[in-house]
Amino acid sequence: MPTPKTDYLVKLINSLTKAEKRSFRLFATRNQISEDILFLKLFDEISRTKKYDEASVLSKIPAIKKRQLSNLKAHLYKQLLICLRMLGRSNSVEIDIRERTDYARVLYDKGLYRQSLDILAKAKAIALKNNEYVLALDILDFEKFIESQYITRSIENRAEELKKEAVSLTKKVERTQAFSNLSIQLYGLYLKVGHVRNKHDYQYLHDFFESNLPTYDLAQLDFHEKLYLFQSYGWFYHMNQDFVNYFKYSRRCYDLFEEYPEKKETETSLYLKSLHNLLTALFLTLRGDRFFEMLETLDQIPEMGLLTTRNEDGLYQLYHYIHLINRHFLSGTFTEGTAHMPKLAALIEDNPYDWDKHRIMVFYYKIACMYFGSGDWGNSITYLNLIINAKTPDFRGDIQSFARILNLIAHYELGNQALLEYQVKSVYRYLGKMKELQDVQNEIFRFLRKTPKMHEHEMPERFRDLHSRLRKLSDRAYARRAFLYLDIMSWLESKMEGVAVEDVIRRRYLERAEARNQVG
Repeated sequence: MPTPKTDYLVKLINSLTKAEKRSFRLFATRNQISEDILFLKLFDEISRTKKYDEASVLSKIPAIKKRQLSNLKAHLYKQLLICLRMLGRSNSVEIDIRERTDYARVLYDKGLYRQSLDILAKAKAIALKNNEYVLALDILDFEKFIESQYITRSIENRAEELKKEAVSLTKKVERTQAFSNLSIQLYGLYLKVGHVRNKHDYQYLHDFFESNLPTYDLAQLDFHEKLYLFQSYGWFYHMNQDFVNYFKYSRRCYDLFEEYPEKKETETSLYLKSLHNLLTALFLTLRGDRFFEMLETLDQIPEMGLLTTRNEDGLYQLYHYIHLINRHFLSGTFTEGTAHMPKLAALIEDNPYDWDKHRIMVFYYKIACMYFGSGDWGNSITYLNLIINAKTPDFRGDIQSFARILNLIAHYELGNQALLEYQVKSVYRYLGKMKELQDVQNEIFRFLRKTPKMHEHEMPERFRDLHSRLRKLSDRAYARRAFLYLDIMSWLESKMEGVAVEDVIRRRYLERAEARNQVG
């Protein structure tokens, strides 16, 4: 069984593009011929087979002894990183700044203080221009260290100048970190429970947000400070289901990149994230016309030449598929949307971008909902089971819970009454344990428990009764949360009218579009 470090090596090699592999071979053979380089032979073997098999390596490369393998793999991994760092220098401001700082250290060690200070000054200017304040502060510390040993001008004036710079940069770093810390902490809370479930959740979130939000003057904030501030407000309102304000702050994040267009190239990942959040806000507020406009912007990203790294390409593919699915959810074209699901499922299975378990769980739920909306109950259950049967993670209890409810409804549609009767009890206990039993869920369970004893002629009236009860609950602040995960109202209307679920959702979409046209 491969060790974790071996797995890292294989993943790194498999992530390389053809151009990067070619560059690495040139890098590795710069001083000697390839036949003499054992780590390059190991590289070629893993690159060819896409995996690491120790027995196969020792058999195919006799020059490599078993006792050498551990050190050889470590050396190969290091050489790959050195090569990739050199290749990434032109595309990453951070790598460029750090490399200049490294050069300054080399010159300092040679006693060439003046040359070292000149390089540091240029590196610091680049860092400040790109709001890389942590790097700028590190450079400033190095400058102070050199100046304390090599006096090139009036030490009194220079010392005061360096002090002022240090104080200003420290404040910048502290404030930026405070905003970014709040944003990531809110995201962490969202991963744990999703949207607020009750008044206790709301109060906890409100108190947490208010106590951790730094005091600020918006006019004095730079690009990154504003971005993290708007992200924090966005997460706060998103978790509170205040989607109008979520849209407002998602729009402000996106508009920052319109105000600073150069940041689209230097902060591509953050730009993609802002576009994703804006599309999500438009989807949640049912602004179909504007959603489709912004979706065109997302689709044009590859043509803009912004995707220069594998990470950026992975993020683009992630957001592309999320909003491809949302497009079909919004317009009610579920059957059309299912045509894309096998390709997405294959991408998840191969997982070339190393998407995490949370992303994959969200996709499984969305795929299941796509099949459910199209009336393909069997495929819907297949993907719901991938969530239900997975080792229970400590995140997104909301998705885990609603996957089980949707699974019950799919089994009801298939007529699996015996299985349904058993599973209702099991899911009920699970939701109680997860603290997900609220009024909407209780009404659904009450209905599903009674279905095995209902006669066919009773069903239309039962559906209307449940629809009426849920409609009353939909006006309650915290009850609305359930309808974000499960469009139970459209399903009930489809049963009442004797039509497909997607026909109901499609009709609503067209009605909203017509209403907008009349207003326009």
